[in-house]
Amino acid sequence: MRVVSGLSIMASPSPIIPPKRSKSSSEQAAPEPREPGLPTPTPPVFIRKMRNAAVGTGCDIRLKVTVAGDPQPSLYWYHNDDLLNMENQEYGGLWIRDCKPSDAGLYTCIANNHLGEARSSAVLAVLDLGEGNAHEFI
Repeated sequence: MRVVSGLSIMASPSPIIPPKRSKSSSEQAAPEPREPGLPTPTPPVFIRKMRNAAVGTGCDIRLKVTVAGDPQPSLYWYHNDDLLNMENQEYGGLWIRDCKPSDAGLYTCIANNHLGEARSSAVLAVLDLGEGNAHEFI
């Protein structure tokens, strides 16, 4: 409080005045500035897609993909629309060991993060090469 010529005047603090905004032809807000060196979030994209393949019965094969995205996408693998258990598998690959005819079919990998989803599919054929594995019937 200040006294001037017998009058008391209450002065309130100065209001905070926001800085002037630059004039722009568009009303869109500019994206938030990012710290240098931080990656820009991106949806998943397949850098290397799965390829169709053929394998002999009893053989092993690895279906491989390379995926980019930030944050790193989660990968989900399907065989003929059935979700596969991915325990003991490396990121970006699906090992199929001791292939049987039932392993043949359509394989799909779905890459997912909060910004989107991408898919890659391929067909696996399992061939009986008849290398002494066949039983003889009399």
